[in-house]
Amino acid sequence: MARKSILVVDDERAQREILEMILSSEGYDVTTASSGEAALKLAKEKRFDLVLTDLKMTGMDGIELLQRLLTLDSSIIVILLTAHGSIESAKEALRRGAYDYLEKPYDRDQLLDTTRRALERLDMLDTEIISASPAMETVKKMILKVAGSSSTVLIRGESGTGKELIARAIHNMSPRADQPFVSVNCAAINENLLESELFGHEKGAFTGAHAEKKGLFEVANHGTLFLDEIGELDIGLQAKLLRALQEREIRRVGGTRPIKVDVRVVAATNRDLRAMVQDGRFRDDLYYRINVLSIDVPPLRERREDIPVLIDYFLRKHTRNTSRLIRGLTPEARRLMLDYSWPGNVRQLESAIERAILLSEGDQITVEDLPLEVRQETRPASEGIFKLPPEGISFEDVERDLILQAMERTDYNITKAAKLLGITFRTLQYRLEKFGIKRPERRPSERES
Repeated sequence: MARKSILVVDDERAQREILEMILSSEGYDVTTASSGEAALKLAKEKRFDLVLTDLKMTGMDGIELLQRLLTLDSSIIVILLTAHGSIESAKEALRRGAYDYLEKPYDRDQLLDTTRRALERLDMLDTEIISASPAMETVKKMILKVAGSSSTVLIRGESGTGKELIARAIHNMSPRADQPFVSVNCAAINENLLESELFGHEKGAFTGAHAEKKGLFEVANHGTLFLDEIGELDIGLQAKLLRALQEREIRRVGGTRPIKVDVRVVAATNRDLRAMVQDGRFRDDLYYRINVLSIDVPPLRERREDIPVLIDYFLRKHTRNTSRLIRGLTPEARRLMLDYSWPGNVRQLESAIERAILLSEGDQITVEDLPLEVRQETRPASEGIFKLPPEGISFEDVERDLILQAMERTDYNITKAAKLLGITFRTLQYRLEKFGIKRPERRPSERES
């Protein structure tokens, strides 16, 4: 496994050297910077797993550096180092996206524990969320950053992208991990029953209420309540949910006694809530209350690097409890799976694999075992600006050449080059490392000019 890379930022040389010595002794790959400006320049040229920065520095301070780093790469993990008198500023940094802060003077064990915790939690996510794409690596780091707070999180994405899996990962990475995780699909319960389901009811509150019942807010007390498809809530129930979030208390149906609850709410939707607010179908005050922290989950068709690893994962998962030995897919079956658009996303892919295992007669999944929609989808030939010569091409050579052109045109500014290529900063960083592309050394005459 590659060594974790850490960028240490401090305008005091002695502090930089101490931090570098401690972290390097633990096997981390450490780079140092003497200012926020220098750190930002390094972050544009190299991918870092974590940044440790002093809060108070001459020039660009730690909070400004944090904001600039998050603009450059929203998934980066930042820990701030602060003196006692700057604790409020450090807490403000947490609200702006920092992972944690350390108050000076901190000892070696405290520093290493916080650093290790941040990096290990990121590694733990790899066992919960199976992926290989830069887009999902960004999602994982966002999970890590939001998990430590109690703020409400809104997860946005198409059906089947794994929003509940992400909600569970947030819970499992949080201080509430040993408390209940309670999930409810707001679209699956009749709106007349949903209020009772969420807030509970008193005995005799309505016909059939033969006994008092705790609602899911009470069941999830001190834990996490996941509200899936929150966009399906009735307007009247939205008002009651807003009150529960603001006041941290609920009233059972038919009850008058307020009940205090300590619940972290994670909501999810596959709808455009902002448009629903404009149409009057979703309360604007509730929208802003649940959208304190947000995570956008891309559809599977936009992270195709994940398809091969998901295929292999679901093959292992669904053959584990069978007596059948399935060695994999035939080349043609795998090609169809990799080329398919997967409108139902990860959920549809898992279903297709499970079905194929049940239908297969040999030790490999064949084309005939795949769902009809996967076998019949045809992808129209592109009539784009590039023409494939009869003798063929080296796709990697073309890709490398385009990246080099973009880097040279932007004077090796990764952010600008990524925009030219229509890819993310993170994806371009990965490609640059893959092809070994670096800024060429300037000749002495060029340095002087």
